[in-house]
Amino acid sequence: MRTCEEPRPPNGQSPIALAAGQSEYGFAEKVVEGMFIVVNSITIKIHSKAFHASFELWQLQGYSVNPNWQQSDLRLTRITDPQRGEVLTFKELTWQTLRIEADATDNGDQDPVTTPLRLITNQGRIQISLKRRTKDCNVMASKLMFLLDDLLWVLTDSQLKAMMKYAESLSEAMEKSAQQRKSLAPESAQITPPAPSTQQSWSQSFGVSPNASSIGQYFDKHDMKESSYHLLISRLDLHICDDSHTRESGALKHGMLGGAIQLTFRRMAFDYYPFHRAGDACKHWVRYSEAMETRGQWAEKLVSEFQSKIEKL
Repeated sequence: MRTCEEPRPPNGQSPIALAAGQSEYGFAEKVVEGMFIVVNSITIKIHSKAFHASFELWQLQGYSVNPNWQQSDLRLTRITDPQRGEVLTFKELTWQTLRIEADATDNGDQDPVTTPLRLITNQGRIQISLKRRTKDCNVMASKLMFLLDDLLWVLTDSQLKAMMKYAESLSEAMEKSAQQRKSLAPESAQITPPAPSTQQSWSQSFGVSPNASSIGQYFDKHDMKESSYHLLISRLDLHICDDSHTRESGALKHGMLGGAIQLTFRRMAFDYYPFHRAGDACKHWVRYSEAMETRGQWAEKLVSEFQSKIEKL
């Protein structure tokens, strides 16, 4: 993989649907989504103007799950609302070991002497939720949760500085991609008639004849209002050490050999909503609290003041 200087145009219709000779969410999509994938090892290499990185995964498994993140009947792993013309699907990826390594490129603006950044984790998983239009299978919103158990990470000060530069390099590409997506006006969802297979699956799953209200309520319960990305670490032991070999002469002069800092975090979480507008409601956020309501009122007031100033100008 290689980062783009300028974002590519958005993807068109689903290649699965086009290969099957269809233009909407149908049988071919359901067959591919129902596959259980097992990969012994996978390597992903990423190239950027500032760094190059590699991701190595062992014992990777990918499968469909129900909205409660449990393996069950495949008919329960998707929620289709015919009135909205939208479908929700849920996936989970698990692995035994993940190894991440990043290093500066020769033509980057990094220091001449850099230490590669390495991270090894065990027992992790990713939970993916997708909301798509049934008429063309385009993704309207997504939710990605990156879950890790106990994590031990040893960093030197030079690695920490390099990681900040790597993140800055990636943020530029992500910001351009976000601006492109915001500039594209969302199309109105067209109402599509319910398929016989959808009605049959609902009647068999719930034991009652399906109706618009029951499907709509169940859809609203697990709907993604906007795209979001989440990281949850049960326990993180972070050790930041002085890179003493690069300052050996200065340390001997002062009679010091360097130092170290140990930080321990429990249940550390990061939630990122890249397309959330200032002043919009936050009740659908994962970790919503009453404090956010006060913040929302404050943000809405600032937005209204800004709009009034723009109107005067």
